Amino acid sequence: MIESKNLSKTFQRDKVVQDVTFHVKKGSIYGLLGSNGAGKTTLMRILAGILRQDEGEVLIGDEPVYENVKMKGKMVFIPDSLYFFNQYTTDQLAKFYQDLYPNWNQQRYEKLAEMLKLDTNKKVSRFSKGMQRQVGFWLALSAMPDILILDEPFDGLDPVTRRTIKNLVVQDVADREMTVLISSHNLREVEDICDHVGILHKGSMLLQRDLDELKSDIHKVQVAFKGGMPEGLKDNLDVLHEETRGSVKLLIIRGEEEDVSTAIESYQPVLYDLLPLTLEEIFIYEMGGVGYAIDNILV
Repeated sequence: MIESKNLSKTFQRDKVVQDVTFHVKKGSIYGLLGSNGAGKTTLMRILAGILRQDEGEVLIGDEPVYENVKMKGKMVFIPDSLYFFNQYTTDQLAKFYQDLYPNWNQQRYEKLAEMLKLDTNKKVSRFSKGMQRQVGFWLALSAMPDILILDEPFDGLDPVTRRTIKNLVVQDVADREMTVLISSHNLREVEDICDHVGILHKGSMLLQRDLDELKSDIHKVQVAFKGGMPEGLKDNLDVLHEETRGSVKLLIIRGEEEDVSTAIESYQPVLYDLLPLTLEEIFIYEMGGVGYAIDNILV
């Protein structure tokens, strides 16, 4: 559905996006991860047709997106920093959106008004940050887009509203095969709803994988041996991280689970446990593997 081919973008002398290629399938939720300054927002603005790439190609449904009015009528982008016309109420903004988006659903707009319990006649500029974020989602979901691009979308939302909006997004993906691209520093929230993730680092795509496959390829192992860690064990494993906790070693290992287990069990450990890994931990260890200081990663 969304196809990025060798995308590059330079501001002055800084190459913010470098040769980025990735694909987002129709009806999927793709999580775009990365450290501060990785180029996530610039990439999203290119995909939304706000910025024009210097090199490469962006196709959505086999069509270029930049200056493509028809395609933009099927897409909604909710940026990190929201902007609304200062004097507009939510109802006035809804009429504006109705003119922009051919699939606008007034019935859904009214239903969401009841659910979110916001005053439709109040100027949006007078709402709190969290309430303005709700308005952004309210209008976006009422536009019934084929593609929804979200940059840090859940900032400022209370837990109940956050869950409600996530459920609405997932419902649209399931019912209408809406395609979602989401960038967030809150990796636990991305983990909740995404089925595919990509990690951007210094403007380049470090990796992109199905989330379940990514989790199955990296393992947290708690292990102990009589007489300490056997010599040669780590030579047979791709160890990303190691900690010592008394007589117990905590290892983060990349590889097939069966291969990892076979290698460790051949040394007859007195303790061997495979522990669950979160997306946040995977992100930290992958970034650490390319020399990015873990202390500087905001998650």
